[in-house]
Amino acid sequence: MTFEELMDYAIAHECSDVHITVGTNLAVRRYGVLHILDERPTAEESLQMIYTILSDRDIARVEAGEDVDLGLMIDNEVRIRANVYHQRNNLACSIRLLMAQIPEFEDLGLPDVIKTLATAQNGILLVTGPTGSGKTTTLSAVVDYINKNEAKHVITIEDPIEYIYPHNRAMIHQRELHRDTPNFATALHSSLREDPDIILVGEMRDFETIKAAITAAETGHLVLSTLHTQSAAQTIDRIIDGSPVDEQATIRSQFATSIRGVISQQLLPTMDGNGRVLTTEIMVGTNAIQNLIREDKVVMIPGAIQSGHQFGMHTLNEDLIRLFRDGLISKKVAMNAAYDPQDLEKTLGNNSFAF
Repeated sequence: MTFEELMDYAIAHECSDVHITVGTNLAVRRYGVLHILDERPTAEESLQMIYTILSDRDIARVEAGEDVDLGLMIDNEVRIRANVYHQRNNLACSIRLLMAQIPEFEDLGLPDVIKTLATAQNGILLVTGPTGSGKTTTLSAVVDYINKNEAKHVITIEDPIEYIYPHNRAMIHQRELHRDTPNFATALHSSLREDPDIILVGEMRDFETIKAAITAAETGHLVLSTLHTQSAAQTIDRIIDGSPVDEQATIRSQFATSIRGVISQQLLPTMDGNGRVLTTEIMVGTNAIQNLIREDKVVMIPGAIQSGHQFGMHTLNEDLIRLFRDGLISKKVAMNAAYDPQDLEKTLGNNSFAF
């Protein structure tokens, strides 16, 4: 099997990920489930598959013992994100298949309130969730919406660049880590001198990036980014707890003022097993939410979200109930996804689905 044949197979079977490991079978992930294929290429064939997607510069880095992240177009219609790494003294490659076209909000099942959040003049908008939950796709839909509707200058800082945005109403410059800039924090500081309206940071990985993002938000920019957290409350805790102890009070106050919204999401298997569906928790940075953050009362945020429907907010449990009620997911899937399964079980048991 050639690399092209493997990609054709993955696309035809709606796989999200492909794994090539020298010395063992190929594998794919379909609707969140990993499948080991019967196909077992020779070591030479596996290496050829991996090297097919690498430039001469990337090959030199790999042969020097480095891991390589890259994003590229295959067959001029499908973009992939790949990581080539070393294991057991050999090479392996994980490939994420991205949608051929940047999806619309409606295609993803995202609530309309996100369009309002995307047009904020400044502040921080975060998309959070576990690995493989579609955070990048949601952010790309936000940027695409801005591109079509706002005359803004957008700078993205990505690792690697995944979706390519042509200029539309917006002007978009995309910077890739290790090619255009050494790290997120450096690129963020530099971007403040590049006349941006909106800055997308691929991930809030460390305190320096968090601090630079808050500074950018405070100086009149809208900052978009991601975190690997599963709820709005957990996201706030991660931001504050990831700061040095002597700066946490300052960061808490600055973040409370800057936050515009948190979109926490997961992709869940559908009832029929032939796809996945998006579930979300939406927190909007209202005055009440900002005060809870500022006063270190994060434990009260789920209640504030539940009572904030008029602002477009909803909890994860509320969205899980909606999906279960509509017959899209099973009760078991809903229970496994909930971060408050006891409350969800109580609600499902009472069959009380009105909010």
